[in-house]
Amino acid sequence: MSITETMNENRHLALGLSDEMVLNMYEDMVLARKVDERMWLLNRAGKLPFLVSCQGHEAAQAGAAYALNKKKDFLCPYYRDMVMAIVFGMTAKELMLSAFARAEDPNSGGRQMPGHYGSKKYNILSGSSVVTSQVPHAVGIALAGRMKGDHPVVLTSFGEGSSNQGEFHEAANFAGVHKLPVIFFCENNQYAISVPLSKQVACENIADRAIGYGFEGVTVDGNDPLEVYRVMKEAVEKAENGGGPTLVEAVVNRLTPHSSDDDDRSYRPREEVEQAKEKDPLLTFSSYLKQVGLLDEQKEQEIHKRIAKEIDEATEYAENAPNSEPEYALKHVYAE
Repeated sequence: MSITETMNENRHLALGLSDEMVLNMYEDMVLARKVDERMWLLNRAGKLPFLVSCQGHEAAQAGAAYALNKKKDFLCPYYRDMVMAIVFGMTAKELMLSAFARAEDPNSGGRQMPGHYGSKKYNILSGSSVVTSQVPHAVGIALAGRMKGDHPVVLTSFGEGSSNQGEFHEAANFAGVHKLPVIFFCENNQYAISVPLSKQVACENIADRAIGYGFEGVTVDGNDPLEVYRVMKEAVEKAENGGGPTLVEAVVNRLTPHSSDDDDRSYRPREEVEQAKEKDPLLTFSSYLKQVGLLDEQKEQEIHKRIAKEIDEATEYAENAPNSEPEYALKHVYAE
């Protein structure tokens, strides 16, 4: 059921989400969007070398992350997952320190590319440039958690193009055989860089692949954070109760080129992009919150103004923060 079809219902309360929680969810989505937009400006100004955007994915990520327990569960995200990183604790300052590759970057001390989230403190596994490598790692964390008795739920996310990689299939097979508490979260934006979905897979939905590994697959409207939350919460409860993995496919729209180095005008019709913008999850979720009386124009402007100030301060801090010393490149490479 689409969020636009149920505007007048307090759907979030029926799902167990308080008014405060859905407002926080909206603010997390806005923060990610505004950080992302600032990073694009900094990139075009020659101050940031590279960017992979989260625009259009915010609702799917917010709904997914809010279904997890931040104190015990783990994230194994991919490079677009800024909202999930924010929900699990990362601040605008930390995101900017990473984008500028400064010494204080909490992800890697400036070693990793932007979007490679990682934090022991926040239960986020460090990302890698190797596509889909986080998926078998997530399965390993789930197995280790079972062996230790901690029993965390592990969410690993990836694009639909990654579901064609061997790592995904091997990880899904292992998780299915051992009924591990892993949620495979496919953010299907219908383009693997420039390759459309129709040329990537023969099945109708990515979620259809789950049956081959012995567990459930669900396809959901990724523009609706509440519907993603509902599906994800069911998957989390199943995993916690020993029911094994779930493959959740959130269908979203990528509102930008694949990365700051990509020009999608060569392969993507402009009409398609404009149609996608009409389904912008920030606009539709804002409309829902206004319909149920939790948001109005004044409060929305206050939120945007406060977040803009936070991003200004984060940008100034990160831009002026020191780089790592050259010798730091040798640290954490060999045992000390």
